[in-house]
Amino acid sequence: MRMEKHILELQQVSMVYGTVSALTGIDLNVRDGEWLAIMGPSGSGKTTLMNIIGCMDKPSFGKVVLDGQDVTTATMRELTAIRREKIGLIFQQFHLISYLTALENVMMAQYYHSMVDEDEAMAALERVGLGRRARHLPSQLSGGEQQRVCIARALINYPRLILADEPTGNLDAENEEIVMNIFRQLHEEGSSIIMVTHSLEVAAHAERHIVLEHGRIVKWSESKENRAVVSQLRGI
Repeated sequence: MRMEKHILELQQVSMVYGTVSALTGIDLNVRDGEWLAIMGPSGSGKTTLMNIIGCMDKPSFGKVVLDGQDVTTATMRELTAIRREKIGLIFQQFHLISYLTALENVMMAQYYHSMVDEDEAMAALERVGLGRRARHLPSQLSGGEQQRVCIARALINYPRLILADEPTGNLDAENEEIVMNIFRQLHEEGSSIIMVTHSLEVAAHAERHIVLEHGRIVKWSESKENRAVVSQLRGI
């Protein structure tokens, strides 16, 4: 029997800030190539969980294994390298450098990873439909276009895991559909995606959902159940 490969494994992960427990005993495995949606009300621990998965924070307790490596034993410097080498981050707030063009913003990600390659960066922008806008500054781009620059930037170094935190939160319906089409294509190509979202419609695209409340996983669903479960979560 073929063993299922996991890109991510969390074992009894907890995060405590002073007397406040942000996460408590999280057990979670994410299959290589899976698309997981994380849902839950504000204050449920979604951001804390994403920060731990994204190697921006270390848990107070528990174990995190990313692509076969125990990252809970890594130093902060090592975590930076792991994040740079293995994770593509996409945020609701675009975090583009205002005085750099779209192309230069993507090339900046290359610079911190390995070598700058303008042709490769341009190809990444063309993939998200922004080849003709490559020389524009962020202020000259719409919100949807800026988010697509962020996606190109996140993908330029071929990450093992894509983390997206409310990637459509600032977009109108038309741009949301454009961005979701890109994610669908990435998933079809085998990318592993973990996405935080409040949108039931966006979450319905994922293979599996987990729902956090008060720092604990309280609900989950597999791919065949996802649309039915999403319809039950209208109060979130």
